[in-house]
Amino acid sequence: MENLNKYIEHTLLKQDAAKEDFEKLFAEAREHNFLGVCVNPAYVKLAKEALAGSDVKVVTVIGFPLGANKSEVKAFEASCAVADGADEVDMVLNVSALKDKNYEYVREDIKAVKIASKDAPLKVILETDLLTKEEIKKACEICIEAHADFVKTSTGFVKNGVGAKVEDVKLMYETVNPHGLKVKASGGIRDKESAIKLIEAGAARLGTSSGVKIVS
Repeated sequence: MENLNKYIEHTLLKQDAAKEDFEKLFAEAREHNFLGVCVNPAYVKLAKEALAGSDVKVVTVIGFPLGANKSEVKAFEASCAVADGADEVDMVLNVSALKDKNYEYVREDIKAVKIASKDAPLKVILETDLLTKEEIKKACEICIEAHADFVKTSTGFVKNGVGAKVEDVKLMYETVNPHGLKVKASGGIRDKESAIKLIEAGAARLGTSSGVKIVS
């Protein structure tokens, strides 16, 4: 597959990542001309400065990794990230509220972050490892109603989680694509074969820390 690099958001969200790890991430993103890098909000400014003059987007995560922050906190976090230069925002859905069928809360939570993100595209992380197929479909429907831009599979932080699965990406794609939303697959994508299968299932983006390995 050509232009595989242009699906990849080169990701570093480790709690113990040092400055030299970020510098390596940014250098690799430039070298391989990845679509973007994905970093925690505290490193958005660093990423923006390091990638100035390149086409590499700076993506950040909001309410990460549990999604259980109050909506006002998520919205404030998103507005700060955009002010710091974030090009795109990936928020974690409130899984507990979805499980409780408190769909209005989930919808308004997403809307609050969407408004705070201004023109930056908003991706909503569903955490598919924790959801049934019915819950994945319902979460996608809520994201459509809340005018999100993408649905995303995983944080990669669920203990013993699989992460992005072809069947889940296919279900998400079939649910949101008719409404103009896209799918980002993330979590456990470590080789080219897996990456291509997820793209074929409908993923428009891949979040992975194995980007260099995949394109090499």
